[in-house]
Amino acid sequence: MDESWMHRGLCREEPPTTFFPSDGVGVEVARRICAACPVKAPCLEYALLHRIDHGVWGGSSERERRRILKRRRVAAGATTT
Repeated sequence: MDESWMHRGLCREEPPTTFFPSDGVGVEVARRICAACPVKAPCLEYALLHRIDHGVWGGSSERERRRILKRRRVAAGATTT
């Protein structure tokens, strides 16, 4: 996967701890930054592809990414049967 998008992320201007919050308020702060980020979509796909379990990536929390992966597995199973 091409990772050249990483240098354009708004997260580069923030402390890394912003994207690895310990509470829901911190997740919302990170999401607000991600919402305006020009590389939100490739960031999320990167996290999904690499099964990154921690932090906010592409505006999605760990829990949200697990749900996205589950929906994709279910959809892929539905198309193969």
